[in-house]
Amino acid sequence: MLIIFSSLIILMVLMMMILIYVGFLRKKTELVLQKQQNELKFSQELALSQIEMREQTLSYVGRELHDDIGQKLSVAKMMTNKMNATLQPDVQVLAKELSELLSECITDIRNLSKTFNTDQIEHVGLIDSIEREVQRIEKLDFITVRFVFNSHDIDINPKHALILFRMVQECLNNVLKHSRSKKLEIFLDDGDESLDIRIVDFGVGIPKNLATEGSGLRNIKNRASIIKAEFLISSELNEGTEIRIVYPKK
Repeated sequence: MLIIFSSLIILMVLMMMILIYVGFLRKKTELVLQKQQNELKFSQELALSQIEMREQTLSYVGRELHDDIGQKLSVAKMMTNKMNATLQPDVQVLAKELSELLSECITDIRNLSKTFNTDQIEHVGLIDSIEREVQRIEKLDFITVRFVFNSHDIDINPKHALILFRMVQECLNNVLKHSRSKKLEIFLDDGDESLDIRIVDFGVGIPKNLATEGSGLRNIKNRASIIKAEFLISSELNEGTEIRIVYPKK
């Protein structure tokens, strides 16, 4: 009986050890699969963000070439024709003005060429990218924008910075489309533990059903979850909306 009883105890211990080991393997497998799914989701979102940025960049460059540089080159052509048609002493003055105008065009072309780079966040930084977006909005001339930040060089993963920029960009586009606000404020606080971004408008606010069910906001929330950032919305009808993005740096 003692031998049988001892054997049963040993058998039970072995079974428990086997069950624990099987459970451990199952949990480990689930964690590995979850990690792979998160990495795949991150890669897909990153690729989508790069494509969207490329399309918007090309559109922006096209508008600038047509509206800004095109006009300057037209003026330069008119000045050249005038200079060729006269031998008056004021030719030197016109030549100087033409040289200055062409210099402006060259500078503009160089600046625009930088935006062709799809990895612009890594090259110019998050702050400069947001500033460019602010300049684009200000050119629309129907809303004033205030951008306040406490650090110019944000030390975070460039790929995460790209997704953060896309989130900010989509929030700004939503303000332009829906808020009817005449003023927009962007605050960026770079701390040791986190990067805190606040986007505040003073428009009509977001209806409660859209604050939780809007596809655009869901997309932003999905992006936030990819980089483990916190996405918060505070809105009151006819009093405006505040969007907050908190990105953990550690």
